[in-house]
Amino acid sequence: MASPLNPADQALADRLPPGVLRPVTPAYLEEPRARYQGQAGLVAAPRTTEEVAQIVRACGAARVGIVTRGGGTGLVAGQVMPDGPAPLVLSLERMTALRGIWPEENVLVAEAGMTLQAVRDAAEAQGRLFPLSLASQGTAAIGGCLSTNAGGVTALRYGTARALCLGVEAVLPDGSVVHDLKRLRKDNTGYDLRDLLIGAEGSLGIITAASLKLVLPPPNTGVAMLQVPSPEAALSLLALAERHMAGGVTAFELIGGEGLAFLAETLPEIRQPLPGAAWSVLIEVGLPQGLPADAALKELFEAALQQDLVTDGVIAQSGQQAATFWHLRENIPEANRRIGAVASHDISLPLSEIAGFIRDAGQALAARADVRVNCFGHLGDGNLHYNLFPAPGRHRAEYDDQRAALSLLVHEMAVARGGSFSAEHGVGRLKVAELERWGDPGRLQAMRAIKAALDPLGIMNPGAVLSQATG
Repeated sequence: MASPLNPADQALADRLPPGVLRPVTPAYLEEPRARYQGQAGLVAAPRTTEEVAQIVRACGAARVGIVTRGGGTGLVAGQVMPDGPAPLVLSLERMTALRGIWPEENVLVAEAGMTLQAVRDAAEAQGRLFPLSLASQGTAAIGGCLSTNAGGVTALRYGTARALCLGVEAVLPDGSVVHDLKRLRKDNTGYDLRDLLIGAEGSLGIITAASLKLVLPPPNTGVAMLQVPSPEAALSLLALAERHMAGGVTAFELIGGEGLAFLAETLPEIRQPLPGAAWSVLIEVGLPQGLPADAALKELFEAALQQDLVTDGVIAQSGQQAATFWHLRENIPEANRRIGAVASHDISLPLSEIAGFIRDAGQALAARADVRVNCFGHLGDGNLHYNLFPAPGRHRAEYDDQRAALSLLVHEMAVARGGSFSAEHGVGRLKVAELERWGDPGRLQAMRAIKAALDPLGIMNPGAVLSQATG
C-alpha cells in the first residue's frame, strides 16, 4: 500500500511551471448530481503535454494526489475528491487544439480538453462524422470521454469511445510521456497501453491527446418514435429492425412513460409526439445511397404492426422534426434532475434479460418503498438508466435512510442476471464498494497489480475505481 499522501500546498506551487495555476473556484469542485463536494489545495491548467508531465513529476516528488478534470460532466464522482489530503486538480481546459485531421484516412487527432461537440464539428467541416454522441457533448471533453469509456446513443452501431480511438498520448504517474498517437487500424506491437488507459478514469495516467476514428455520414437517415406495448415488444422490434436493415440501425432508445410524465411536468414546452405512452422507442437508422430511410421505417412500422409490436408511431418528415424527437430524449435527464432522484442507476444487462429485470425489479421495489421508477436508455446495447424518484408529494430527502438499500437491490438484481452495475458512466468513487463486492476476484487482483506497478505512490485520482486501501 502506498504511503499517505500530502496536501497540495504552496511548496508544491513553487515547483510547478509558471502560469499554470488557477484560483480554486467552486467550478472545479462540483459534480452534476451535487452529492459530493470536492476539494483542492491547488488547481493547475497546463497548456502542453510537457507541462502536464512537469506537474505530475512535481506531485510525485511531493506525494500529492492528482484529480484530472475535463468537462466535469461525469456522474460517478470521478472528477471530485471529497476526502483525504487536498489534491491538485489538473484541468485540461487549455489543451483544446485540433492537432490534425486526415479526411481521406478518416482520422482526427485532438487534445484531451477539446469538447466532444468541437470534435464532431471539426469532423463535419470535412464531410465526416465522429459518431460518439452524448447529451452533454457541448461540455464533455474528449479526454474525459475516453477516460470513462463513454457510450452514448450510437454505441449500438459504432461502439463506445474505446472502439473509436486509434491511439493516445498520455502522461504516466512517473511523469513519462507515452507517444502513441498512431493513425493505424492494425498495430500488433505488444501490450496495448491505449486500451489500458481508456476506461481507467485517470487512475493510471492522464490522456492528453487522442487519434480518433471518423466515418462517412450515412447518405440517408431517418428517425421515428414508435409506441410499444411492453419492453418485450421493444426487444422484438429491435430484432425486427436489425433484420430489415442489417447494420443500418444507429440508435434504439427505450423511453418509459414515467419519463414522459416528468417531461410534461417540468418541461411542458417540449412537444411529445406520443404523449401518455407507457413505453415508446426512439429509433434512428442510417442507410446507403438508394435506400430511402423514411420508406424503410414505414415498412418496419407496418411489419411491426402486423406482429402487434407497435400500437402507434410517428416518422420524422424533416430534419427539424427528427431533431425535435432527439430533443425530447436528451431532456429526460434534465427532467429527472428537476424532479430530484432518490437514486440513479446506470446498469447493463444481456438483451434477453432486460424485460424480466424490468418486471421483477419493479415488483421488488414496490414491496420495499413508495417510489416511482423512470426506466429509459440505450436498449440496443443493453444499457438502462433505472432511476428511482419520490412518490408524488414527497421529497427525495425523505428517502435518505433507504437510498443505499434500494440501490443495492437494483444492482444485485442486475448482477444476478449477468449484468453490470456500471454500464457507461464508470466506477468513479460512487461505485468503488460495488466493484469490490461484485468484481471478479482474479480481475480485481490484476487491476490492483497494474495500479501498484504504474502508480506505486498512489497519486493518480486517489480513491477512484479502486479504494486507496487496496489500490
